[in-house]
Amino acid sequence: MRKIQIMTDSAGDISVADEKQHNISVIPFPVTLGGKSYTSRVDFDNEGFYALMAEHDDIPTTSQITPFQFVDIYLQQARAGVTDLILVLINSKGSSTYDNSVQAIRLFHEDYPEYPDFRVHSFDGMGYNACYGVPVVEAAKMLEAGAGVEEICAWLEDVLPRRQVYFGIYDLKYAARSGRIPTAAAFLGNKLNLKPVMKIFDREITTAAKCRGEKKLVEKITQLSLSDMEPGTPYQVVYGCDESCLEELRAAMKEALGYEADAVYQIGAAVAANAGPRVVGVAFTRKKD
Repeated sequence: MRKIQIMTDSAGDISVADEKQHNISVIPFPVTLGGKSYTSRVDFDNEGFYALMAEHDDIPTTSQITPFQFVDIYLQQARAGVTDLILVLINSKGSSTYDNSVQAIRLFHEDYPEYPDFRVHSFDGMGYNACYGVPVVEAAKMLEAGAGVEEICAWLEDVLPRRQVYFGIYDLKYAARSGRIPTAAAFLGNKLNLKPVMKIFDREITTAAKCRGEKKLVEKITQLSLSDMEPGTPYQVVYGCDESCLEELRAAMKEALGYEADAVYQIGAAVAANAGPRVVGVAFTRKKD
């Protein structure tokens, strides 16, 4: 009988409650801030990380998970009796982590031929946060309901390319320094009080709209999300450290759609390092073209 394990990384920002309840293994990313190295989800929770960000003026940096780390992870899983490891990992255009996981499959079987039946099914999450965090949780629920590895993998292959997020950035400092938004554009935006609405889809982060002032952000995010999401399907609200932005967007989406978000995802260290702590957005499954 085959034993299946669902695994992701900390940039998917699944909650600790979902991690424990659905037996999801989470690989934490290393984070450097203020000249010190930390491990996300181990050395701090989200609130602890935001407190550290407030103490330091420098921008946090994250490191990829290396092929050799993945070989160790695979060995731990194989020794635990896992036969099929389903991995869903951070956007391959933003990190080499996914590519390293694929490279490590060959290295593992070369180094540990005594586990010929151990299989790794690695998926590019194609985004960040709830883009793939939600499919990870759903895959774990499918496993609990008795689904096999082929069914779960086929579902992930279908849904991951259709996951999308629109999110607004309230402070461009972090995005400018991280390179997600060119510094000149960020400076101009701050001078003119322009706030961007960013779109994450198909591994790309692009500017979907610009709003004059913060009050227009939630309205624009709601409009754009409704235009692209599959009608009547669940959606998730994403936020950083500002709960007032979260509640404003939750109310706007409920008024527009008539039903609440099925989950709230708080961005963790891996995402906040690039977007900053004050963001808000909507994640959903895009309607088929």
